[in-house]
Amino acid sequence: MSPCSSGPWTASRYGTPLASKSSSHARRKTTDSPHRSSDEGGVDVRTPEYHRPVLVDEAMRYLIGEGGLYLDGTVGGGGHAHAVLERCPGCRVVGLDRDGEALEAARARLSGFQGRVRLVRMSFSEVGHDLQLRVEGLAGALLDLGVSSRQLDSDRRGFTFRRGVALDMRMDPEGALTAEGFLARAPKGELMAALRAGQAPRCASLANRIVRRRAERPLRTSDDLVAVLESVLARRATHAEKARLFQALRIRVNDEIEALTVALPAIRELLCPGATLVVISYHSVEDGLVKRAFREWSDPAHGLPPRLPVRDSELTALGTVLTRKPVKPAAAEIAANPRARPARLRAWRRAA
Repeated sequence: MSPCSSGPWTASRYGTPLASKSSSHARRKTTDSPHRSSDEGGVDVRTPEYHRPVLVDEAMRYLIGEGGLYLDGTVGGGGHAHAVLERCPGCRVVGLDRDGEALEAARARLSGFQGRVRLVRMSFSEVGHDLQLRVEGLAGALLDLGVSSRQLDSDRRGFTFRRGVALDMRMDPEGALTAEGFLARAPKGELMAALRAGQAPRCASLANRIVRRRAERPLRTSDDLVAVLESVLARRATHAEKARLFQALRIRVNDEIEALTVALPAIRELLCPGATLVVISYHSVEDGLVKRAFREWSDPAHGLPPRLPVRDSELTALGTVLTRKPVKPAAAEIAANPRARPARLRAWRRAA
């Protein structure tokens, strides 16, 4: 057994196994619901693929060791988790996601690995303090940020700027805050900050126009929001401009930057010596946050007061950056899956 292994599965430590039929009404729980078709409001897991995972070979090259327990903090449809389990017979996976529909798809896709995988409905930002998931001694961890293709393609989920789509954008469909609610109630300063953080175009003008527009009538659909954007631009918005606006709102509605800020050091502390953390991001703000964190953790003086009288030889870094530059998808992957284009992979290994 790998030095990073946490031992055999036990329900008290890791929650309900994938194959178990026990049920729970807790907010954070392992998935065990029947498969639902899209006509019933759920995800049709009979479709070929819930989401096409990005940079799989590259992620596995950095991530997989000789075995042990791995965390997939954004399990989605189970693509990366499947690769870990398939390529590493000694590996086990804990998969997290706050989207119950994604967990349904992951459960179906990973059904052949019973006894080696557990799925829990929760945000990766909670991994450091949630008592239900007492994960210790991780052999590796992966975060694949952003939204899945299935979420983007579903008008019901409200992530897209296709015409007539309700402004929802919640990764957790049971979450309290929707994009419509945020646009209706956020103070102008908070609106501007969210738009700026997400790199939306013309942030100040957009925030002002949103406040004026909502005083007249609410913004409820993608058409309403695009109309506000185009009134600010005084022309038709490009695909990229609409994408940046909707992405900025999605990031704020789901607190994605805050979640990542909290999760990175929490996951780092769960890694056993020599284990790797791999993060795939699709937005420059997220990529920059990951880059800075990995760089700081690789500095031997990280966390020490400045000008502390200590020799360099007495300092030890927490770990090492494995990717001096982010790994990008190859041309062949982009041709097969254009949504992979903005992906950036960074990896960091904890000191042995």
